[in-house]
Amino acid sequence: MKITIVGAGNVGASAAKAIADKGIVNEIVLIDIVEGVPQGKALDITQSAPCVGFDTKVIGTNNYADTANSDIVVITAGVARKPGMSRDDLLNINAGIIGGVVQQVAKSSPNSIIIAVTNPLDVMAYLAYKVSGFPKNRVIGMAGVLDTSRFRAFIAAECNVSVRDVYAFVLGGHGDSMVPCVDFTTVAGVPLKQVLSQEKIDALVKRAQNGGGEIVALLKTGSAYYAPAQSVTEMVEAIVLDTNRILPCAAYLDGEYGIKGGYCGVPCKLGKGGLKEIIKVNLTAKEAELLKKSGEEVLSQIKAMEVLEGYTKLGLK
Repeated sequence: MKITIVGAGNVGASAAKAIADKGIVNEIVLIDIVEGVPQGKALDITQSAPCVGFDTKVIGTNNYADTANSDIVVITAGVARKPGMSRDDLLNINAGIIGGVVQQVAKSSPNSIIIAVTNPLDVMAYLAYKVSGFPKNRVIGMAGVLDTSRFRAFIAAECNVSVRDVYAFVLGGHGDSMVPCVDFTTVAGVPLKQVLSQEKIDALVKRAQNGGGEIVALLKTGSAYYAPAQSVTEMVEAIVLDTNRILPCAAYLDGEYGIKGGYCGVPCKLGKGGLKEIIKVNLTAKEAELLKKSGEEVLSQIKAMEVLEGYTKLGLK
């Protein structure tokens, strides 16, 4: 198996290291437009191999020819939203960047599975789907795994239990409208509502929804990368090892959960070939309504992107 990671920044490089540590693929290619950065980080990861014990080949490059015939391509390239930048500004810039990246990916690795990580995530996953022309099972967005990991970490800390005993699902768009599904959240099999008061649950839900923002506020000049990188790794491992994991991912919906024509976070079965199945669960009426509303917000962002210069230059209309 060959994995390409586009973007050698904090998320991309951390994902390359985490995947290499697993020892589950033959080759990882880290590609970036900045000369020397992917090469240097790939060399650094390679030099950690004897300490960890993996034999995965890790290379850095600025040339898409080196990524040819990748099985999975993780896209982390793009810019983060900066002070004074509107959502449309971010959409416009990243639409141009991601559109160009996906064109290169589709050309060099036409049979690959794309995992989109760049924000605004659900919209960029949709863009990757449109530009690549790949079937929807081969274009997936990473968001729910990250949001769920944050939610589980907060619950474990509040309950003073191992994170391994906390199970949860966070669905919907990757933003303020995400939907932590409390009725599907358990601590060692015990429903969360039997473990914590509603007041504490509400506080944990709110913290999960602002999980990324909390880190940005603390770092001041950056955003999260360890947890996003591990979330990508969990998805890659499920696909490479064909484990049929049920993970919350951004998937193209064609009427599932009342959402049609866009990407949104839902429970997905991942394995060989990418997305094997969208799992339908019976949400509470409130959660179903919130999920549909979240999907509608993503659809409105997609419409906003489709009139911007960065999108129209891709010639998709």
